[in-house]
Amino acid sequence: MISHPRFYWGETGNDLTSPLFKLPIPASRALVPTGYGYVLPDQNGWSRYLHFQAAWVVVVTGLLYVIFSLFTGHLRKNLLPSKADLSWRAFATTIAGHLRFERLSEAEDWSYNLLQRLTYMFVIFVLFPLVIWTGLAMSHAFVSAVPETVTVLGGQQSARTIHFFVSVSLLVFLLVHVVMVCLAGFRSRMRAMITGRAPTPMERT
Repeated sequence: MISHPRFYWGETGNDLTSPLFKLPIPASRALVPTGYGYVLPDQNGWSRYLHFQAAWVVVVTGLLYVIFSLFTGHLRKNLLPSKADLSWRAFATTIAGHLRFERLSEAEDWSYNLLQRLTYMFVIFVLFPLVIWTGLAMSHAFVSAVPETVTVLGGQQSARTIHFFVSVSLLVFLLVHVVMVCLAGFRSRMRAMITGRAPTPMERT
């Protein structure tokens, strides 16, 4: 991104191509027109390898999470909304409660509400698969073996643009998630996330 903070749509894009949009940051390549009179140090080589290695960590842990959730019933019991919840009335009630900063009951405080369930499902089954898919679609080696992965997206530059927006969405989700955990009680929430067990009423006091 820093080496070329310009984004395009389609198969190709370069310094002479009009971008779809560009980030207002300096580049690490002198040939990239950014409007700044200097360039940043070019760390594109090692950072690219680190990026792909980190991606495989995400893939493996994501698969383990989905498999574990299916076998333990976590998705069905805790994340999948019931039919009664999927109504405009339920949406309106949940959103209104958030806007009024209503204090939750003890039971509600340690369970996922409708918005949380839908958000987690969207992140797990839409954003994460999409960020992996678009990442693979930018790999020339992978695309040469499975060209359909990029043609469906409209080209490698389209894949890069989508990958950027999905990555930003995941980052925003992470930051909001951490802030909410801190506001709700960092120690008890982190202990529950690590152990998979909600504290008893005695432990909460």
